[in-house]
Amino acid sequence: MAKLTREEMWEQMLTGNYPRLHRMRQIWGALPSSPRCKLCNAPFRGPGGVVMRAIGYGPSPLNRRLCKWCIRAIHKQPGGAEIEISVLFADVRGSTTIAERMPPDEFSRLMARFYGAAAGVIDEWDGIVDKFLGDGTVALFIPGFAGSDHAAHAIAAARGLLEQTGNDGREPWISVGAGVHTGKSFVGAVGEGDVRDFTALGDTVNTAARLTDLAGPGEILVSADAATAGSLETTGLERRTLELRGREQSVDAWVARAQA
Repeated sequence: MAKLTREEMWEQMLTGNYPRLHRMRQIWGALPSSPRCKLCNAPFRGPGGVVMRAIGYGPSPLNRRLCKWCIRAIHKQPGGAEIEISVLFADVRGSTTIAERMPPDEFSRLMARFYGAAAGVIDEWDGIVDKFLGDGTVALFIPGFAGSDHAAHAIAAARGLLEQTGNDGREPWISVGAGVHTGKSFVGAVGEGDVRDFTALGDTVNTAARLTDLAGPGEILVSADAATAGSLETTGLERRTLELRGREQSVDAWVARAQA
């Protein structure tokens, strides 16, 4: 068998077809317990977590959703591949005003609660927290980890976050809007030298961000591409044609909310 190129290796890994990673996920998956490394499935808690930490598989301080071993492997094999993924952006509405009206330590605790709620629902739906951006979060739903239903998982995670924050008809403890888009993106280890991170780049990510900018409190703007890929039930949903900042082509999106 011909040796895989680095891009082919990344593509197989990100789509769940890399034999070595598949075997590792099966082996580590037999050990308790969640949460787990999103790449190799190594457990972070319970008896399995104790064993993994002893052999260097504990959570990486660079990305708590990946283990130290996978981060080292990413640094040794820089690169990535262009694949279809789903991206979820969610951010707090009116955070500047909120911060102005409360002490910094109280605002910090409020945002920490939001980050915790976001991380929980993203983990639940097999996404990866890409980053926290001041008053928001970015999550990637990659086929190799979220499965072929990655778009449906991203939409479900967005709905779950609105529920967790009270944006489902109850009085929200923090006002949140979100955007979900599906499309091709470059996914992999981006950067040079020691400054390298596992992330996604491209128009898909940018479009999800721009959708979020236009989402009102309690709204999830789901692009038509994500809605189709995720088999979103659109009966009764509002459809909008949006002009996104910095983008020449308009985007059709459905307005979803916490309740299906």
